[in-house]
Amino acid sequence: MRFFLQIAYDGSAFHGWQRQVNALSVQQSIEEALSLLLTESIAITGAGRTDAGVHAHRLYAHFDVAKPIDTEDLKFRLNRFLPSTIVVHTIIQVKEDAHARFDAISRSYRYTIETVKNPFSWHYAHLVELPLDLRAMNEAAKYLLGSQDFECFSRSHTDVKTFYCDIKKALFTKVDTQIIFEITADRFLRNMVRAIVGSLLEVGLGKREPAWINEVIASKSRSQAGASVPAKGLSLTSVEYPKTLWHE
Repeated sequence: MRFFLQIAYDGSAFHGWQRQVNALSVQQSIEEALSLLLTESIAITGAGRTDAGVHAHRLYAHFDVAKPIDTEDLKFRLNRFLPSTIVVHTIIQVKEDAHARFDAISRSYRYTIETVKNPFSWHYAHLVELPLDLRAMNEAAKYLLGSQDFECFSRSHTDVKTFYCDIKKALFTKVDTQIIFEITADRFLRNMVRAIVGSLLEVGLGKREPAWINEVIASKSRSQAGASVPAKGLSLTSVEYPKTLWHE
């Protein structure tokens, strides 16, 4: 039987989602808890792999188990066992061939920029105290829309079959003292969102014109894009699936 977990976590203390040999990951923490509680070896597959320090508000992962389980009881026991920085919101049975990664049709991220020093957002936002031109950044963000080759925003030496991603939304909004960037696509490359935000900040700071983003995309060169912004401001906010995925 296959089940989906809906998970949220504060990534500050973790070296990313993916299990690693000598570093604590979110995947490892959940797998160890599930294996202990279900008394069998459990492996989970996530919808994506967030980098070290990146947070998630709604990430899905699937796992298989041989025997029937009480999902509400397991959720309660998991949340008692997991660290305070990880929470399981739901456990739901799905079709046997449902896949948390390959069946996802879109993923959304949020990047938070703080414009004034704030001790309460320090671990979850990137501080930029210089004035930012929101109009110019949104004009530049329009060049990201659609299906394109985004190798310029990918981490070097990444083992992927294609650099094409279909971006549906890329927008900055101002909320009190914060500037929020929201982006949705069918898939993302490693380090992609942080590289995009770093590049758009160069436009916002007046160092580049909005059309420069189009030149960067055409170059397919990571060295032509801006520097990546810190991981702490990035959160995975949602993963969407077709309605037919869920178990009936």
